[in-house]
Amino acid sequence: MDGREFYSSLIRLHILHHAVQEPIFGVGIMEELARHGYKLSAGTLYPMLHDMERKGYLSSVEERSGRQNRRLYRATDLGKMQLEDAKKKVRELFGELFEEL
Repeated sequence: MDGREFYSSLIRLHILHHAVQEPIFGVGIMEELARHGYKLSAGTLYPMLHDMERKGYLSSVEERSGRQNRRLYRATDLGKMQLEDAKKKVRELFGELFEEL
């Protein structure tokens, strides 16, 4: 097992976290995730962003950036609520995982 099924949820939380802070775009969030050790291809990331938007966690607008268009994603109210709920669960899990330290 390579862990992808576990990392998928962590990646989604990272995306929500950054989309709450400021608008994000594909290449930018891909680079941010890479800094955390998640190497994603565009073929993995964009379907994830689209799925999160379809489920109501993100909303997007197309913005002109120089000669090209860029899709910017922001967390919706539902996405913000989901992130807050996930933070509580992650905090509890973190405590259990590292309680022996």
